[in-house]
Amino acid sequence: MIGRRPRGEVVLTSAGDLMVIRPKRFELPLWAVILGLLARWSGRATWWCLRHPVATGTTGLLVAVYVEHGWAGLVTLLVSVAAVSAVWRWRHEPSWWTWLAGPLLGWLRRVFVYRRVWREAMTLCGLAATYDHQTVLPRLLAVRSDPALDVLTVRMVRGQTPEDFQQVTANLAYAFGRRHARVYSEHPDDPPTRVGRWAWLLRLMDRVRFRDRPSVVYLVLVRTDALRTVVPPFPVPPVPDFTGLPLARREDLSTWRLHLLATHVLVGGATRRGKGSVLWSLVRSLAAGVSFGLVRLWVIDPKGGMEFALGRPMFARFACKSFEAMADLLDEAVTVMRERQTRLAGNVRVHTPTTTDPLIVVVVDEMAALTAYLQDAELRKRIAASLGLLLSQGAGVGVLVVAALQDPRKEVLPFRDLFPTRIALGLTEAAQVDMVLGDGARNRGALADQMPRWAKGVGYVILDGTPDPVRVRFSYISDDDIRTMAREYPAPADAADILAQVGRETAPEPARTALPRQRASGPLLPDALLNLLNRDRDRDGDGGERA
Repeated sequence: MIGRRPRGEVVLTSAGDLMVIRPKRFELPLWAVILGLLARWSGRATWWCLRHPVATGTTGLLVAVYVEHGWAGLVTLLVSVAAVSAVWRWRHEPSWWTWLAGPLLGWLRRVFVYRRVWREAMTLCGLAATYDHQTVLPRLLAVRSDPALDVLTVRMVRGQTPEDFQQVTANLAYAFGRRHARVYSEHPDDPPTRVGRWAWLLRLMDRVRFRDRPSVVYLVLVRTDALRTVVPPFPVPPVPDFTGLPLARREDLSTWRLHLLATHVLVGGATRRGKGSVLWSLVRSLAAGVSFGLVRLWVIDPKGGMEFALGRPMFARFACKSFEAMADLLDEAVTVMRERQTRLAGNVRVHTPTTTDPLIVVVVDEMAALTAYLQDAELRKRIAASLGLLLSQGAGVGVLVVAALQDPRKEVLPFRDLFPTRIALGLTEAAQVDMVLGDGARNRGALADQMPRWAKGVGYVILDGTPDPVRVRFSYISDDDIRTMAREYPAPADAADILAQVGRETAPEPARTALPRQRASGPLLPDALLNLLNRDRDRDGDGGERA
């Protein structure tokens, strides 16, 4: 019987050409194992406290108060904090959400909502990867909440890109029990403007918070759809800020502002989806500038004035009945553009509106009527040429185009790529979303083809230089609001005389000869059916003669 080998020695065994080397086995004493585990747990606890200073400080404060004053002191502290929180929310709710309610609610939802189903959601949505026979998941770093949204900061698995998340945006929304979600490759909010005594410290914090993080994506989940309610008209700004015109409400209840200076705007949407809300919201935000001559509105309404006739006093130029007049209006806009190019070349790169050199906004409702449906081919080519020049050269000299249309196909609007700012309201087909907003917009969460019936005026916006869509609802301007606005903010009397281009706001409609109608000379029924009827009639006639 072979005795048991002692521990700690090297044993070499050979079987043919095979040699097995068994290393020595070292065993630590129990006290060393306990010290190692304590050191490991202490290090993890210290690291967790450093990563969560607010939770650590709050817990330490509660323990200290309980030790010093017992339950009475703890209850008093909690009641005092609740009272201060209520006053804070009453006095300034935005900062209350930013610094107290948002982080606290986000931490609670991260622990009790998202982490509970995180592995299942990432795996079933196809975002889990396998490396070295182990499953690797995207890591949930933080959750920040506001009254309507949850913003999840997610660190991607090495080798993933934001497009991998954008392709399963709808899956992620429903995986977490929501209907709307979007994925942003950069922080979805812009850094705020800091003023005051502590602005320098807040700017340093914003620099860390909004730093570039290529390995991180931001998943925005709509917890409460704040866009279900109708948005009332915004107050008319005393002086329009062309870099931030208030037009709509965002999902986080903040105001969405349009940067109109040096850009063109395209609005696409099916019929009765709220294109009028977008256009009239823009007109309302420019109303004060219209009244004292800082803005000139040149409006084309191919529907005979059904949309814009109520606001006629505000418009420097208006064409609604004659396509000749519409073409003349666009030609004169090109003339203004040429004159400003000659005058401003070498002096400035972007035109600054003044009362002597105002901003001209050419508003075109239902552009397809001018570019695709117009029967006069020569007139259609003339209009297309003017629009092409304005869209390619007019933004820098202050001649802007704001156009709306229902059919975004390339043959209807061949120069849609010349619109830097695009707005998609409710559309009828999924392919139309990318036609209006650009390729890949629907994968990034712009589900404009899935708008519910109540969502009139709700749309997705893509700005120049920011490919991630923003969901907003534009303010509703009623007919009474339009009449009041037109009465209070009319255009100056000399608004139509810019650059001495007086004259015709409505050219006479040219007389068109009526096409002759040819009377039908042939049968209205197919030959086979006509022969069958004749055969039956002849048979009936023969039967009558025999009788």
